[in-house]
Amino acid sequence: MISAILSYEFLQNAFLSGLIIGIIAPLLGLFIVVRRLALIADALSHVALAGIAGSLYLSQQVLFFSALNPVYLGIATAVGGSLLIERLRGYYRHFEELAIPIILSAGIGFGAIFISLSKGFGSDLVGYLFGSVSAVSRQDLGIIIVIALIVAGYIFFFYKELFSVSFDPEYAKVSGINSRHIQLFFMVLTALVIGASMRIVGILLVSSLMTIPVASAIRLAKSFKQAMLYSILFGETAVIIGLVSAFYLDIAPGGTIVVTSVLLLLIVLAWGKVKGGRMKGEVA
Repeated sequence: MISAILSYEFLQNAFLSGLIIGIIAPLLGLFIVVRRLALIADALSHVALAGIAGSLYLSQQVLFFSALNPVYLGIATAVGGSLLIERLRGYYRHFEELAIPIILSAGIGFGAIFISLSKGFGSDLVGYLFGSVSAVSRQDLGIIIVIALIVAGYIFFFYKELFSVSFDPEYAKVSGINSRHIQLFFMVLTALVIGASMRIVGILLVSSLMTIPVASAIRLAKSFKQAMLYSILFGETAVIIGLVSAFYLDIAPGGTIVVTSVLLLLIVLAWGKVKGGRMKGEVA
């Protein structure tokens, strides 16, 4: 496997991209889970699907779009979706959760329209839906690196503010933190990470990489920073095992990554149950 990675550029692109995504997706996912907004990742991924399908359709109709990487329009629509979610949450202050299914439904609707209008881009679309080891280009890797640097910078410089907004919005407001700007930029970053991850994990499965490693981590962690570390550890493990499995089995990496994440979660839950049983026995 290592010799294959050293020999083929597409494998280098896929594994480097996967390793980066295995860090930034669970990292942002932890804040999403803490704020009980896990469905936002699903909503934005479906909006990205509309952008990808629209780009593939336009590439058949307009010469300019035929030379444009569909990832760009997918990321742009995901970012637009994140801004719309924030706007709708402002309109429905007492029913903020309504914004998520509205945008999710719109993404599915537009995606279905563009797919129906197309004259066939089945194999191309499947790669975006479920990920592809061979489809990650140097350009895609470059996009992922840039987004990862932005995410890392945001977390580093605004960690305290984001932590306060996530756990106690009222305290953050009283403390003078501009919660609206923190939340808005966080949503945009979430959209960027989803757009960057779809080449490896796939549009329909990327939200799983943002939440399932977090679900495993919070069962073991004793502090927020420890949960952050465990989330990244579980995310990286799932990505590495998933990509290796996808390479040897010649299947979509998104499925193997998500199934690996689920298996790791089941192991953690089983370990917790066994450990809990032992503690009860010791106390008895």
